[in-house]
Parts: sequence; structure tokens; C-alpha cells
Amino acid sequence: MVNLAQVLFESLVSGSLYLLAAVGLSLTYGLSKFPNFAHTEFISFGGYISYAFLVQLKASIYVAFAMAFLASGILGALSYNILFAPLSRRGSSTIQLMMASVGLGLILRHTCMEIWGGGILSFKIFFPIYRWPPISTSLIWLLILLDAAATALVLHIFLKRSKIGKAIRATSDNPNLAMASGINVGLITSIGWFLSGALAGLGGAFLAAGTALVPLLGWKILLSAFAVTILGGAGSFYGSLVAAYIIGAAENLGIVGLVSLNLSADYRTAISFIILIILLLFKPEGLFRRSGRGD
Repeated sequence: MVNLAQVLFESLVSGSLYLLAAVGLSLTYGLSKFPNFAHTEFISFGGYISYAFLVQLKASIYVAFAMAFLASGILGALSYNILFAPLSRRGSSTIQLMMASVGLGLILRHTCMEIWGGGILSFKIFFPIYRWPPISTSLIWLLILLDAAATALVLHIFLKRSKIGKAIRATSDNPNLAMASGINVGLITSIGWFLSGALAGLGGAFLAAGTALVPLLGWKILLSAFAVTILGGAGSFYGSLVAAYIIGAAENLGIVGLVSLNLSADYRTAISFIILIILLLFKPEGLFRRSGRGD
């Protein structure tokens, strides 16, 4: 018999991971207007940085995750300022920027492989298991839930109440008007890319700690993260927030159906894309059309 409560709980965990990955992807799309495929390597980079501090430097898990957040954020900001901003100033098209992001991603992936190798790495840390019938979980999954909730709340307050957050929304909506209003669009976009990389790196740290660290770590959730971004409405923070948990639930409930049909659970990603395709046939702008206020 299927433990529906457990399936729904695991859907929340999956949705929380997708939230951390997709919010940053949606943020950079809103600011720079192209899909950043190097985002997957920001996720992996965060996993490797947390591994370096936790396992190699013997730091605490909190320090390791904080450094993954900071280092991945710096990587995101540098990627924008060194590569994408100059290309944009030269009039590069969306396709050219997208291909540049693919190239950057390959460089980052192979650099990490040169430093840490291409094998499977483990954090070598035991996370306690908790059983609260009918649900069982581990500490790392509880931390993911708490972090995703905190991230959503902080970003909501930041985007709605802070001067920088309002500038990000204005720049995302209309960069020319934002510039005419006195907003430093380049600086604001850099901050957005920092936040995008930082959240991706933090998500990668959690994913690596909960599973295993491999060079293709980011690819494990990139397709789902893109599905979340498109489903929620590209560039919409609140759309990504809702879509992350829709995709998480669809995949986990879909696994139940796949297993009952004696099919491989590896098809779980296809489930989210089937739902995505059906929805976009009727609502191509996604669940949440951006309102013109930089949501």
C-alpha cells in the first residue's frame, strides 16, 4: 500500500530543492533575458566548495554551506561581469549568450574535475533519521525544508521592501526605464547574478550532502529547474515558488504510478515535462504572467 503522507512529504523536499535551483535561474532570466545553462555548474560548484570545507578543511557543516553560498555567489557575479555583460554590450543575441553559458558551464565542470577528480565523493557525515509515523525523514531533508522556507520569506521581504530589491524588480521589468530613473542597472544586475549563483550553490551543497557529489550533480535537477522556471512564468519569483512544488509533487506522485506499472523511476523527469507541455499548450506564458511590476 502506498504511504501517501510519505510521498507528499518527499514532494515538499523535492520542491524545496527545485525552489533553490530555479529561483536563481528565473532571476537571471528576468534581468538578462537569456537562459543561463551554466547555472547547472553553479549548483555543482556549491557542492564541491562545501565538500572542500567540510571534508578537506574539517570545518563545520554550517561554515561549509555558508562558504558554498558565498563562493557560488561570487562566481555568478564574476560570470556576468567578465563574460555576459561584455557580450551584451557588443549586441550579442539571446542564442549567442545562451551558447556562451554552455561553454562557461563546460569550463567550470572540467575545472572542478581537475581539482576534485571525476569520481563519486561523499561528505562522510551521518544525518540522523527521524520517524514520525507515517513519515520518516533525515536531518538533511528537514534542513532543506527550513532553508527553502527561509529563502522564500527573505526573498519576498527583500524584493518587496528593500531599495535594492525594488531596483531588481524595476530592472527586470524595464532596464531602460530603470536606467532613466537613476538606477545603476549594471550593479543591480550583478547583485542579481550573485544571488542566483549563491542560491544555486546552496542548493548544490544540500543536494550533495543528501546524495553524493559527482561532476554532473547540477544536471540531476537542471531539467526540472528549467521546467519550474517556464511553468511559473520566466522571470517571475512567485511563479517559480509555486511551480517548484507543483513539479516536485508531480514527479513524486508520478513515481508511484511508474512503479505500479513496472516502469523505471528514471522517467520521473519526463512526467514534469509532460505536465509542462500540456499546460503551455493552453497557457504559454506560464502560470504567472509577469505583471509589469517585476514580480
